[in-house]
Amino acid sequence: MKLLVTGAAGMLGAKVVETLLQTVPAANVAVSVRNPEKAEGLRARGVDVRQGDFDRPETLDAAFAGIDRILIISADGDNETRIRQHMNAVEAAARAGVKFIAYTSLANARDSALFLAPPHQAAEKAILATGIPYAILRNNWYLENELGSIRAAMAGVPWLTAAGSGKTGWAARQDYAEAAAAVLTGEGHENAIYELSGPLLTQDELASAVGAALGKDVPVAHVDDAAYGAAMRDAGVPDFVVPILVEIQRGIREGLLEIADSDFEKVLGRPVTPIDQALRRLIGELNA
Repeated sequence: MKLLVTGAAGMLGAKVVETLLQTVPAANVAVSVRNPEKAEGLRARGVDVRQGDFDRPETLDAAFAGIDRILIISADGDNETRIRQHMNAVEAAARAGVKFIAYTSLANARDSALFLAPPHQAAEKAILATGIPYAILRNNWYLENELGSIRAAMAGVPWLTAAGSGKTGWAARQDYAEAAAAVLTGEGHENAIYELSGPLLTQDELASAVGAALGKDVPVAHVDDAAYGAAMRDAGVPDFVVPILVEIQRGIREGLLEIADSDFEKVLGRPVTPIDQALRRLIGELNA
């Protein structure tokens, strides 16, 4: 059985591949990457490295040929670009005759009003329309998304947020990667939709957990959207990214990531890594 992971040079994709290689022979693992030179390390280990560009469907036909089970990792970019890219990937998978499609989606994607939802809604709909057995992995939020705030807290800067008392289901990227690998290799995941989330926490609760991991108090500064955006610009965040960060804070404030259900234990066979343990590991990596 030949497995393929798209976006294998990315932060999630790389972790999925490393997880797969712990139990799957390298010869049975293929990766699709836009720039194959970025995956030369995997090629040297026996992984089948293929060139595949979501903006060039003809490359995907070759990249997906002979694949039994595929993990399509959602792309980056603006919504219009992502919708087009996701459609290209799903259509190519169908043309290639894959027998199973797994896809990394967003929490509560079908009904979400979060500005990031449309590309995931389009992808989920397209996957269902193929008639191919599927698993949708609705990932809530990566703990690593908060690296900037964690670094600031390590430097003694208050935890800045415009998310109010909204809650988020943070979990370590490694847990999401292991869930994806488990679904790609396991049985009984056909036509399943999994909501994957860590315990729901407010910004204050996360900052408190960060403080406990650091061994010091981390004060929280609650601000409005305008002040948050201004602070991001002052911190050197590119202008085009600032509105995205503000919208994320607004979405959290409005409860759009406050999804109570979590299927991590069902998929992994173990609970999600506790937030304090995940933070200690992440902070240790930052200090290394």
